[in-house]
Amino acid sequence: MRHRLTVSVAALAAASLLLAGCGGGSDDEAPDDPASSEPTTSQASAPPEPVYWPLTGLERKGKAPKHPVIVTKVDNTSSSAPQVGLGSADLVVEELVEGGYTRLAAFYYSKVPADIGPVRSMRASDIGIVPQGATVVTSGAAQVTINRINGAGIPWITEGAAGVYRDNTRSAPYNLFAHLADISKRLKADDEPPAYLPWGTEADLPKGGKASSLTADFGAHTTSWQFQNGRYVNTDSYAAQGDQFPATSVLVLRVKVGDAGYKDPAGYPVPETKFEGTGTALLFHGGRVVRGTWSKDGLTGQIELSTKKGELTVPAGHTWVELVPAVNGDVTFTK
Repeated sequence: MRHRLTVSVAALAAASLLLAGCGGGSDDEAPDDPASSEPTTSQASAPPEPVYWPLTGLERKGKAPKHPVIVTKVDNTSSSAPQVGLGSADLVVEELVEGGYTRLAAFYYSKVPADIGPVRSMRASDIGIVPQGATVVTSGAAQVTINRINGAGIPWITEGAAGVYRDNTRSAPYNLFAHLADISKRLKADDEPPAYLPWGTEADLPKGGKASSLTADFGAHTTSWQFQNGRYVNTDSYAAQGDQFPATSVLVLRVKVGDAGYKDPAGYPVPETKFEGTGTALLFHGGRVVRGTWSKDGLTGQIELSTKKGELTVPAGHTWVELVPAVNGDVTFTK
């Protein structure tokens, strides 16, 4: 808001004459120049525009981290229990791997835990999941996958790098962990990452229908959620006690799945999630579900959501994304 002080020329002139008459000034003194009295302007500082965390949509106070988004591949079978570090993640994506099981891609940016694991291998599916500019922490991958990951320009860190270690109290291959806080200090980012999802507020969300629980079925593995006290609780989580992901929303995207072109050591064909194109979406938030559609222009495109009435946004918070196969997968929920 601008505040302006103005003084009229007439008032100044009158005051000048009055002073001259009362003060006995000589005729050769120069008269006061009204133009010499410049109006003054004061302007209150405008509040800075708010900035938001790219992986949660929550408002950020202070500067952005110097490190990039760090995506860690985490085992998601009973052999991984207890998983460490999920409670600090900004966002988690669950993806299909061989045999109908799943693996987690845990995203870290606003907060980085001391340790994370068990760390497992990458898949070609990650090319469509990992945002541009991010670094992946992984136990490695098959050479055909490494070639594709490198071709996509995704940097990655594996065993042998500083901060990646084996926990000798666990059995291999479920004993690889990473000192993520230490690793983050050695990584530098050129630019702040873009928003991973189209973020909004609860007020933007359509009413939808009641949904107090849901289950995402990947074949040999299911992930179940219960809405409790304003959040979604993973009732079959392998996370350590008190270290579960604090989901405020669960976003289910039905995706096409192809063949990655090779088999794992046990002889199972390795699937590849095709995270591009379009498909159906279910957004669970606040004990309700909103039906919609997702779209993504290519593997590196931005995720867009919509309903029949227009754009759909995800309320700011911590979101767990379920990439459930459109074929041989299922999603059920109860009121």
